[in-house]
Amino acid sequence: MHQLAAPAFAEIDIKKSRFLGQLYPLHSRIEARERLSQIRAAHPHAVHVCWALVCAGESGLDDDGEPSGTAAKPMYNVLVHKDVINVLAVVVRYWGGIKLGAGGLTRAYGQAISEAFKMAELIAVETLADISIEVSFADESHARRTLEKYATHITDVFYGEMVQIHVSIKEKNVDDVIAELTEQLKGQVNIKK
Repeated sequence: MHQLAAPAFAEIDIKKSRFLGQLYPLHSRIEARERLSQIRAAHPHAVHVCWALVCAGESGLDDDGEPSGTAAKPMYNVLVHKDVINVLAVVVRYWGGIKLGAGGLTRAYGQAISEAFKMAELIAVETLADISIEVSFADESHARRTLEKYATHITDVFYGEMVQIHVSIKEKNVDDVIAELTEQLKGQVNIKK
């Protein structure tokens, strides 16, 4: 799984129509709506502003007046093929006077986004895991030093009979953290995934 490091743009011309392919990193449908408003304002003479959004739990498509399935769906297919998340793909179309037909539109919209990907820098998305660590008061500072070593993010701490530390950590580091804490604290730690 990947995400964009920065926005990326490309332009293609097909039978006198201009297709401006644009990719934006974002994290919500609200951000997508704001970006689309800016794009529409920047291109008042465009005939279509089609988009596809792939965002955790908030994906969406809009053909913006093009025949159903000829614009946003091929753009979405490129996003799925590239295995990206948290991205808004937009194609702004300026009419060139020649009809392209359903097949021509499908190819044009998909190609505009594919060309934008050629300009894009992708970065790997690292999945995070949430774990809970329970230690004695005496071992808290030692546990925190180990957690810092693995660049964990402490999300909450509860003090009762024991100290409960809730952390968000890169999935790939979970087993190493568990092993190191268990060894260093001689098993006097309770860890829940």
